[in-house]
Amino acid sequence: MSPVVVVLLLFAGLSEAAGRILPLVARRPGMSRTFVAGVLLPGGLVEGAVFALWPLTAWTLAELVLSSPPSDGGLVWTPSLVAPLVLSGVLAFPLLGPLIHLLLFVGVGASLAGPLATATGLGWWGAAGCVALAGAGLAVTVEAIRRTVVRISAAGAPGAIA
Repeated sequence: MSPVVVVLLLFAGLSEAAGRILPLVARRPGMSRTFVAGVLLPGGLVEGAVFALWPLTAWTLAELVLSSPPSDGGLVWTPSLVAPLVLSGVLAFPLLGPLIHLLLFVGVGASLAGPLATATGLGWWGAAGCVALAGAGLAVTVEAIRRTVVRISAAGAPGAIA
């Protein structure tokens, strides 16, 4: 991966994490900036890593579908494919709506399907199915991890002393 792609993936991850965390901060004005930054940076790294895994997971699914998997290196992010993901956090804000956020990911996924279809020999619809399954699988996994972390954090937090 080129350094430009890595930086764009990190910005996309921070954008996605900000889109999830900042509405919570708006509801709780007493949160410290260091706490928000301490939650935002690891969240951004995790989201960026998930974005980086999306093409690799789609490639792996395509290999499972094909009877004779291709031998090339696989599907990789390019700056033109990653750039729209930087907007994902802006579109994740609840006031703008999850539908617009979903449409952005569908658009990025559709743009990944073309190179995947070309690289693997699958049809466009088969490649789009692999990209969609990879994205949905990663999203479900990350959401399960998020909920687990919240449960553990809530169980470990000290209660209010009355």
